[in-house]
Amino acid sequence: MDKNNLNDLSKDLFVPLESKEDTSEKISRPSRTFMQDARRTLFKNKPAVISIVILIIVILMSIFGPYMNHWGDNDQELARAKMPPRIPVLEKVSWLGVDGTLREEFKGKDVEDATRKAIARFDNAEDFIDIKVLKEGDGSRNSAEVKAIYHIYEAQNMEDTYFWLGSDPLGRDQWTRLWLGTRVSLIIAFVAALLDILIGVTYGGVSAFYGGKVDNIMQRILEILVGIPNLVIILLMMLVLQPGIVSIVIALCITGWVGMARIVRGEVLKIKSQEFVLAARTLGTPNGTIIRKHLLPNISGIIIVNTMFSIPSAVFFEAFLSFIGLGIVPPDASLGSLINSGFANIRLYPYLLVFPAVLLSVIMIAFNILGDGLRDAFDPKMHKK
Repeated sequence: MDKNNLNDLSKDLFVPLESKEDTSEKISRPSRTFMQDARRTLFKNKPAVISIVILIIVILMSIFGPYMNHWGDNDQELARAKMPPRIPVLEKVSWLGVDGTLREEFKGKDVEDATRKAIARFDNAEDFIDIKVLKEGDGSRNSAEVKAIYHIYEAQNMEDTYFWLGSDPLGRDQWTRLWLGTRVSLIIAFVAALLDILIGVTYGGVSAFYGGKVDNIMQRILEILVGIPNLVIILLMMLVLQPGIVSIVIALCITGWVGMARIVRGEVLKIKSQEFVLAARTLGTPNGTIIRKHLLPNISGIIIVNTMFSIPSAVFFEAFLSFIGLGIVPPDASLGSLINSGFANIRLYPYLLVFPAVLLSVIMIAFNILGDGLRDAFDPKMHKK
């Protein structure tokens, strides 16, 4: 449009815009801190939230679970050894497998031969065995097949007795020992992770913050430790030390902090050269204050995420050491020792292995999913506006 034509326009066509204090600088969306944004992103992650709930339940059960029935940890009696799971009310639903019976299939040249094998297998308690013919025999080898259901609680005159997850080879309640073992495994994992944080964050932070010769010397030491397989160090330490919780924690902490130290060093090197840190140094802020108020808050996210991944690793190492006989030893219980005991009886009494193995898997999966959720929550690129 021509400039002369603009001058010919009437002033009545233009209305001045009134400025109001309550709307001129109105913020369209609420302001949130980084931690608030991270928490909001985490709680939007449904798998992570489910993992948090599961872990809380597991932790609470490890505290209160052993006291939910009248059986004690060392309350043992060989007469009630290897009893199958039996839960009140649920025992009436046979397909759940918690009705207190032992079930097994037997083969023979005919039904009588297969039945005879079943009776011999179940302590010749013929009056308490139900036989169901699955396949008639023709006289040839293993041509007949029967299914035997052994009502062991009735046979042992224990109709009013309940072992919710069965009993172990010494007659101890598996439910009580399962949660006591979970408690031991979690204590070892959390203590080892806490020591990894204290040692790794301190070592990596000091190395990166001071730099120069200090960093060179500290990193050469770190490289030597990284070059030695941590599993070899752990096994050697467990052979030298007396088996127990303290020795396992020490063995896990010898090299467990190395990964944390390297991650923290990289983050501190990146942050210490930024403007707000340089400004604090220019103003004469002491090093301790810079570390406490500027560096640690900015690397807290990566520390939390790395810790969430180190806990399941510690749980696995404890289970592995106990499984091969170098960790928690009987009569103490841990998930690894319970799995070891169940593995020895897997063919005849699979429930001794299934319950601790499933619980160990659930704990490790939940921690890993939570770690993934925390990693996304502390990544600003993942925050949805």
